Amino acid sequence: MTTVAGTAQKTMGAKEWGQLLLLGAIWGGSFFFARIAVSEIQPLVLVLFRVAIAAIALQLYLAVRGPSFRLAFPYFGAFFGLALLNNVIPFSLIFLGQTELGAGMASVLNATTPFWTLLVANLLTDDEKLTPNKLAGIVLGIAGTAVMIGPSLLDAMGGPLWAKLALIGASLSYAFALIFARRFRALPPAVVATGQMTASTIIMIPIALLLYGPSGLFSASLPVWSAVLALALMSTAFAYILFFNLVAKAGATNASLVTLIVPVSATLLGIAFLGERLDMLEMLGMALIGFGLLTIDGRLLAGYRRKKGGSSPQFIHKS
Repeated sequence: MTTVAGTAQKTMGAKEWGQLLLLGAIWGGSFFFARIAVSEIQPLVLVLFRVAIAAIALQLYLAVRGPSFRLAFPYFGAFFGLALLNNVIPFSLIFLGQTELGAGMASVLNATTPFWTLLVANLLTDDEKLTPNKLAGIVLGIAGTAVMIGPSLLDAMGGPLWAKLALIGASLSYAFALIFARRFRALPPAVVATGQMTASTIIMIPIALLLYGPSGLFSASLPVWSAVLALALMSTAFAYILFFNLVAKAGATNASLVTLIVPVSATLLGIAFLGERLDMLEMLGMALIGFGLLTIDGRLLAGYRRKKGGSSPQFIHKS
């Protein structure tokens, strides 16, 4: 797969980094909403509500603000492939794996998404090849996530192999979804997000009805419905517009870095709103993740090398 610009490596400017951090903050907040919602709603039913409400909101957005959803019609079949890879398969595998694994282990395995994306992109694309700084940065980020989780990760080490493979399978599915999403770069991000959510809804309706039936689907309490709406509107509809914009502008590998930011965001939100405390392991883990992102960006290291080279006697011209 190639881009219009040829085989130039994808890079991120300040705008793209800002969008990545914002997306990480939004998806970090989704853990709060999901934690409330799953207390009264079955996981797969929650998936249905999440994608269906987001699809309705995005369709209304396009109807009022544009562009027209007709732009998605030529990609009708492809959107079902994207929905499977980016929603249905990974959501199901994550929920299945979390029946046996704690949140710590799940977070670390989910944070391997950039690693798998880097490998898949290296094999299937011409403009997102493996580079030493990307690989080193991703390894640092995964290590930082593991350090942040700390004791809870050690407690979950004994979980069954199939549950861990389910979480890795979800990360692999996300990696292939990121590469698959490149084919939609000609479409506005809002149209891509709407097409994916609409296709996911069509897939999830018969699954939820077959497993749970129509009775009891709408019996949740008001606080739970508030959490569902926040999850669907902010953490899904708006978040996926940002996500597909990043895929189009910064590339699949760079967009996948959001999974390294999500644990940091979730931790900081817990401190801000739940009265949780920040311990030394969490601070060290955040530092490693931050250093990993700076390593991937590469500009600070390049500037340091230029500065060091410019001040070295061997680079001074002697007349």
